[in-house]
Amino acid sequence: MDLDLTVPREETKERFCEVVRLHSGAMFRTARALTGSDADAEDAVGEAVLRAWQSYGALRDPLSVRAWLLKITANCAREQYRKTGRLIPVDTLETAAPERDADAVQDLWQAVNRLPRDQRAAVVLFYYEDLTLAQIAPILGVAQGTVKSRLSRARARLRVLLGEEEEI
Repeated sequence: MDLDLTVPREETKERFCEVVRLHSGAMFRTARALTGSDADAEDAVGEAVLRAWQSYGALRDPLSVRAWLLKITANCAREQYRKTGRLIPVDTLETAAPERDADAVQDLWQAVNRLPRDQRAAVVLFYYEDLTLAQIAPILGVAQGTVKSRLSRARARLRVLLGEEEEI
């Protein structure tokens, strides 16, 4: 059944809003990891929501709605980053991780945000959003092996940034 998006049915709007509410945190964290700025991430998420709504009727597999939204968000975030190309103000970052030891979480989040953009995006999607390599690869537009190597390099860099470098 194709949905006519020119005159959306009320239940379709409600279902879409619920999907966006459910995944908005993941969308923001993904955009934040790719843009390096809260403001740019908010712009990218806003654009992603608009684009997702415009093509919501074309979504083939409702079970993959999260990956679909994150893919749209990643594309919008990359476009936003190309437009603005802002640097990451590390001292203004807030944690997006679940509550644990607040200082350790803050230190980790700041270290993650000091990673190169491609590694940071892979880390956020893998560890914060619990996506698999197979799900991350199309979101970032790279091969699974590339995601795996970015994660490996990111873990090594995080060890150094957090002062946990293993002695050889």
